[in-house]
Amino acid sequence: MAEAVLDDVRTRVDALRAAGTTPGLGTILVGDDGASAGYVRKKHETCESVGMVSYHIQVEADDPVEALDEAVAAFNGDPAVHAYIIQHPVADGFDFNSALSAMDPAKDADGLHPTNLGKLVLQEEGPVPCTPAGIQALFVHYDIDVSGKHVVVIGRGPTLGRPLSLLLTTKAPGANAAVTVVHSAVPDLAGLTREADIVVAALGVPSFVQPDMVKPGAVVVSGGISWEGRKLLADVDESVGEVASWITPRLGGVGPTTVAMLLRNTVEAAERADAKVD
Repeated sequence: MAEAVLDDVRTRVDALRAAGTTPGLGTILVGDDGASAGYVRKKHETCESVGMVSYHIQVEADDPVEALDEAVAAFNGDPAVHAYIIQHPVADGFDFNSALSAMDPAKDADGLHPTNLGKLVLQEEGPVPCTPAGIQALFVHYDIDVSGKHVVVIGRGPTLGRPLSLLLTTKAPGANAAVTVVHSAVPDLAGLTREADIVVAALGVPSFVQPDMVKPGAVVVSGGISWEGRKLLADVDESVGEVASWITPRLGGVGPTTVAMLLRNTVEAAERADAKVD
């Protein structure tokens, strides 16, 4: 599915370049978190594969906090950067939310700016957070019937659980569901997940979802991840595949779709900017 999205992005990038505009994606990395640095490298590699140009600003963990503000201002003012991200998490002492709010919402590649999250609430057009958008696209690509189904999302974070719950209630393909959002403080959480037609784990706790938490035949999406050294750990235990009718793999699951949606948001930002120039 990610490759299908990237094929579409390549076609749109080619059209923009033929018209004199090369889409540019920027990344800001604050600190030296190894997993985050790996994510950023992957995004730049994928940019190159579709014909985009990528830009990067590294803010060191011991830099003054103003360095992040300066990086945001630099990308806001650079016409070659059509969209950019601030890689989360940022090093201790830096304010991710403050930097996000200072971002030009038209250049928000992650769809996390308050203005764009507000558009999602109002069901207006705008960049959608990448992992939720990728999960919705997976449902469409694999003909998974979501309309009217009971979806339980485990996790309420601002990058995945909360925006996904909003997205899946919209009247759109791969959505139009009845969504319940749960978290670790909910009593009998497993009782709720066993009632679900679709379970999405979005909390970043290794192997949190076990087979006895899933109704036989349910659809299961492992959205959250964590790291043990260099080993990637999924929220959903692999044994859940024995009871689920459809499940995302631990590797090659929502990670590639997230990157694909990031590039789709970027090419759309470049198209909007190009239309303004015309």
